[in-house]
Amino acid sequence: MRVCRIISLSNAQEAKARALADRCSLPFVDGTSFAGAKARQIQSFIRSQLEGDCTHPSFVFLFNDEGLLLARVEEEQMLSIRADFCGATVNYRRHKGGGKGQMIAKAVGLGTGDATTVLDATAGLGSDAFVLASLGCEMTLIERVPEVRVLLEDGLRSATEWGTLNDISLVEILSRMRLIEADAHKYLSKLSTAEIRPEVVYLDPMFPARNKSALVKKEMRVFHELIGADPDADKLLELALTCATKRVVVKRPRIAPTLADSKPSFTLEGKSNRFDIYICH
Repeated sequence: MRVCRIISLSNAQEAKARALADRCSLPFVDGTSFAGAKARQIQSFIRSQLEGDCTHPSFVFLFNDEGLLLARVEEEQMLSIRADFCGATVNYRRHKGGGKGQMIAKAVGLGTGDATTVLDATAGLGSDAFVLASLGCEMTLIERVPEVRVLLEDGLRSATEWGTLNDISLVEILSRMRLIEADAHKYLSKLSTAEIRPEVVYLDPMFPARNKSALVKKEMRVFHELIGADPDADKLLELALTCATKRVVVKRPRIAPTLADSKPSFTLEGKSNRFDIYICH
C-alpha cells in the first residue's frame, strides 16, 4: 500500500480505524480531538503527522463520522475520495437517472427479461456497479488495488448500516453487490473454464492522465497518482471474451482507442464516454 497513515477524526469510527490499521499494518493516529475543527485546522494537523517518513504527495486513510476516505495530501492541497452509495448525487441518479433508458443499461443489454449477471472486473469505487445493481443486476465486483478495495468495502458496509435504519430498498440493492478480493486476470483465467459464468463482463480500465489536469475530476486525479494506467487492459479484454456468455462491455473515453485494437460489435457513444460492446457467440 502507498497509504502511510490511518487517522481517526471520529470517536464513533475509532474502533474501525484501529482495526484497519492492524489489518494493513499501518500506523494509527488518534485525531478525534479535531473532529469538530475547521477544514484548515484538520489539514494542518494531518500534515503535521506526515513529516519525516512519508512521501510527497502522501496518501492517508481518514475516518470521519460518515466513514472512510482516502486523502491525497500535498503542501498546499488535500483531495479526498470515498465510496458513496447513499449521498445526494447517488440518490438523484438512482431515482431520476433514467432507469433502463440509461446508456450503461443499454450497453449491458438490460431489457424486460430476467436480471443480468454482471462481473465488474475493474470496480473502482463501485459507482457503475451500483447503477446496474439498482436496475436489478446481480453484480460481482473485483478491485485489485488494495487501497481502492478497502474504500469500496467500507462504502458498502457504511451504506448497508445507514440503509438498515433509513432506506431498506437501498439494502436490497447493496445485497446484489458482492465484492471479492482477487486479481481480475487470475480470476478471469479460472472463470473461463468454470461451469457457471457471468452473462456480462464489464470493464472500465484506467486511461492515461490528460495533460490538462484541471479538466480531470478529483476522483480521477487521485486514481492516476495512486494507480496510474492499466497497461494490461488489452489482455483483460481477451480474457473477458472467454468468460462472458452474452457480451463484454468496455467503458472508454469517447476519443480513446479500442482495447487490443479489437473492433466491437457495436458502440454507444455519449458526450465524454462511450461503451464498446462485444457480443459473445
